[in-house]
Formats: sequence, C-alpha cells, structure tokens
Amino acid sequence: MRRCPTEAIRVRNKKAIIIKDRCIDCGECIRVCPYHAQQTQLDTLDKLKKYKYKIAISPMTLYGQFSLDKDMNKVFEGIKMLGFDEVVDEGYAADIITLIIRESLKNNKQPKPLISSLCPAVLRLIQISFPSLIDNIIRIESPMELAARLARKNAMEKYNLKSEEIGIFYITQCPAKVTSIKTPIGIKNSNVDGAISIKQIYGDIVKNSNTAGKTEDFVMGSAYGINWARAGGQSKSIGVDSYIVVDGIDNVIKVLEEIELGKLNNIEYFEGLACVGGCVGGPLCVENPFIAKSRIRRLSEKHNDEIKVSKEYAMELYNSGFACWTEEIQSKGTMKLDENIVEAIRKIEEIKKLTNLLPGLDCGSCGAPSCRALAEDIVRGYGKIEDCIFRD
Repeated sequence: MRRCPTEAIRVRNKKAIIIKDRCIDCGECIRVCPYHAQQTQLDTLDKLKKYKYKIAISPMTLYGQFSLDKDMNKVFEGIKMLGFDEVVDEGYAADIITLIIRESLKNNKQPKPLISSLCPAVLRLIQISFPSLIDNIIRIESPMELAARLARKNAMEKYNLKSEEIGIFYITQCPAKVTSIKTPIGIKNSNVDGAISIKQIYGDIVKNSNTAGKTEDFVMGSAYGINWARAGGQSKSIGVDSYIVVDGIDNVIKVLEEIELGKLNNIEYFEGLACVGGCVGGPLCVENPFIAKSRIRRLSEKHNDEIKVSKEYAMELYNSGFACWTEEIQSKGTMKLDENIVEAIRKIEEIKKLTNLLPGLDCGSCGAPSCRALAEDIVRGYGKIEDCIFRD
C-alpha cells in the first residue's frame, strides 16, 4: 500500500482496494507484495481459437530473457508453435520509430524537453499528476501499436482477410501494456486484441525452441530497435545529444517535478521508464532485470547492424499519420479536490488542519498510505478520523 507511487491503494474492511482513477498500472504493487495479492488480468492461449489468423508480437524485452548464444529464430519458432500463424518482432517497429523521431526532432516545435511516449505507466502518471506536461509528449505510436497495425495491414493484404478475422496478441512484460490495450492512450482503439505475459508461456517457449527443427528467417529489429528494451537504449538509438534517462517510477516522479518547475528546459529529450532498468525490469519478465539489461547492451554491441528500414518509408508512415496518435490526451484531473477553485482551496485548508490533528506516523494502520492521504480521504468523504487508531 505504501509503495504505490500515486497512493492508489487503500485497505477497507480488511481488503486491499485500488482507486482506479489514481492507478497508473506501473506494477509496483505486483512486484513488492510477498503474498501476490495483486495480479494482472491477462488473456490465455485459449483466446486464439476466436480468430482465423493469429499473430504474436514478440517484445524487444524477450531478447534479454535468453542467453546471448540462443538463436532467436528458434525462440520465435517456439512462440509460433504455441498456436500462432505469424510472429512479429516489436524491435522492427522500434527501428521505424527511431528513424521517425530522429527526423521529427529537427523541426519539432513542442515544449522542451520532449517526453518519450514508450512507457504507458509514465503517460498515465502525467495525465494524473503532471497534466501541464501533456504538451511535451511526442505524438508517435508505441512500437507495440505500430507493430500490430503493420502486421494487421500486411495480413489483410497478403491473405485477403477481414480485420476481425485477425487476432493480434502482445507477449507482455508489464501490466501497463495490458491496460494500454484495453484503454489506449492517443488512439481510439488498440491494434492489439489481447496480452499474454512472458511468465505465462516462457517455459513452453523454451521447450518448443529446443525441439524446433528448421525455422524460417524471421524479420527482426536491428541493434537500434532491440536497444529500446533497456533504459537509455531508446535515447542512444535516436542519437539525440541532450537527453536524460530516468528509470524507476519514484525517480521518474522526482524528475517530472523538476521539469514542471522549468528546471530542465535545456534538455531536448526525456526518456522516463516506470520499471528499474527499463522494460527488462517489468514484473512479468522471468530474468533478473540487471542480467537482462546487460544482455540487451551486449547484444546491441555485438550486432551493431544498421536499420534495415529506409528513412523514406518511415517518414511516409509518419507523414500519412499511420504511425501517429489520432486522439488528444486528456488530463485525468483525479488529484483535483473540486472544480470550483474557491471550494478546492477550502478543502486544501481542511486537509492541512486534519493532517495536523493526526500523529504523522504514516503507519498505514488506518488503511491509507499516509496521514495526509487519510486526511484527504476524510475530506472527500471516503474515510473518517476515527480510522486512526493512534489519535488521542
């Protein structure tokens, strides 16, 4: 409860509940709870039966879940053997977005620093706690969404399929990706139909890859695209000179506060990632995040290959709007106490008075993560001062 960065968890009637409007799906509660009280709502392989043609989007993170000498063609074949007709590497879409951002940075008129749109947990954090920074976010789709959109388009054209006959599933490393599929940011509807975690199918992938015979040569991302899986890899791939990389949701909050105060206007690009180490640190991964991060770095250095996609093709996708957001991001405004400014100020004063009446232990015995959170709950009508067991 106390580890939640947006204070979205409460304990009421001996049960933990989540205030949905505050939750950013960063997965911190899943990571730290020893009793596994919080779980991610994922799909199963049974859902594949609904579709005529099934596509798996393999995340860049997956490269870090295997040893460096592992043939990724066999890994992708192992995924395909689970019941998919096609496996698409998210790293290929990251290559395209790398080229788009490189070019768009040259004439970008948005406020600085530009904020990466990769991490959905950070985007939701900005919506809830830092709405003044919404204009700083780059309006480009995530590699997951672009990979899915391209895969659907190609399958429809190649096999003469209808969109609803195609099922696209993302193999996810974090709960924030699951939420971004169900309630996407920047687009009306997600291009992905479901999410299956790495943890769910990792054992089956290993088993299948070890028994796979001859495999096809899958289209894979370059070192630039794969590098997006680790903190700092995105900025390095883009090649921007002035940037800051922050991983870990608590650290991201601290730096966003600095940006909001105008202290980092000289920085060109902000890469914020909720998980320590980047996407390799997602709670639905199986490998130690530091080992996985090292593997991604070594893999990118070992390959050191150029992006196979042409800059012209990437910019065509960008200029046509194919790789861009179509919807404006709205402030969630859940931190507002009242729409009426006078009433909001009155409530702030009331919260201050109540906070001073409370012991300041922040023990959590009341079911709120801090004394101030309890005071706010009381003002909002969700709690009462008697909930504090230490108050005289």
